Amino acid sequence: MAFNMKPFDNSFFDVNPSNLFKDFGRQFFDQFPGANSIKTDVKELEDAYIVEAELPGMEKENINLQFEDNILTIEGKQSFENNKEDENGRIIHQERSFSDVKRQYQFDNVDENGIKAAYENGMLNVTLPKKEKKESSSSNIQID
Repeated sequence: MAFNMKPFDNSFFDVNPSNLFKDFGRQFFDQFPGANSIKTDVKELEDAYIVEAELPGMEKENINLQFEDNILTIEGKQSFENNKEDENGRIIHQERSFSDVKRQYQFDNVDENGIKAAYENGMLNVTLPKKEKKESSSSNIQID
């Protein structure tokens, strides 16, 4: 019972330490590089590379996908604004959130014309087919 005793009947002593820095921690750690990076899985099959990227909450129109100089670039932009008003139209709570994410991956031997992508339920799936391997011919070289 001694652990439940408070020195004074004052709300100051009811403060939960985890609530004291709740918003500070979120804003502080979101500034680190990689905090908003795209989580991906890259698989190599015999005939293609498969990239599965998580882009939760993003609209398809806000995702840019580009393949240039053997580099696949995935870029997404998202913005969120929350305005809560009371019955008199006064704003009682307002938050804004903006995030831009970008990742690049290098691939060799990709058929650029056959790349396909699909976006569903926050998952971007990109298929990069490999170019057909050419048979290398070998011959004996005569030394003069």
